[in-house]
Amino acid sequence: MDVRRITINIAGRTYPLNVPSAEEETLRRVGKQIESMIKEFEANFDVRDKQDAIAMCALRMGTDAEVAKMSQEKNIIASTERVKKINQLLEELEK
Repeated sequence: MDVRRITINIAGRTYPLNVPSAEEETLRRVGKQIESMIKEFEANFDVRDKQDAIAMCALRMGTDAEVAKMSQEKNIIASTERVKKINQLLEELEK
């Protein structure tokens, strides 16, 4: 596994990371997304310091991840039900 050393800048601080090459682009994209969110929160809300903005980013990203997970679980359940119905119909046709 190829590991690369990269530096991510978040809220004026640099974070050196050793990451698998396959994850480098994703980490850079997420770092930029966090920076963008921090700027958005600072522009639109009464943010006292960077820590408040970072906490709000964490809350938003966590919420987005949880909503996506719940949506995926609902899709899996719905798909499973459809497959069960199709199987029932096929079994009835075989009779």
